[in-house]
Amino acid sequence: MEKESFLEINKEQFQKFMELPMDTPVVMLNLLKFKDSVPETGLTGALAYKEYMKKATPFFAKAGAKVLYMGKPQTILIGPEDEGLWDKILLVKYDTIAGFLGMVKAVGYPSQLRRQALKDSRLIHCNWI
Repeated sequence: MEKESFLEINKEQFQKFMELPMDTPVVMLNLLKFKDSVPETGLTGALAYKEYMKKATPFFAKAGAKVLYMGKPQTILIGPEDEGLWDKILLVKYDTIAGFLGMVKAVGYPSQLRRQALKDSRLIHCNWI
């Protein structure tokens, strides 16, 4: 039995997120698991995600976003080893929640490229302290 994957926003959690003050800075933690291959493009999921990042960069800039970290996890020091590691971790700081929401709702934002590249993901809202 294949485990469930998560690529779409959880509507209930998103509603709670929308109730936060829109001028609040926010960090989004992205945990990413790539597809072996993307049928629509013939690329690997990792290469398709690079294409997504290239096309999303102007939207990040307009939203006042800054990539704080992007890298590949190496070793599980605390936790069960059988869970495995994510392929990539991405931390992005947005000046405001409104900026983040404006970005993901903007006309032309390449969300379909992100979805095509990923086998599984987590997007976790974190406070900026």
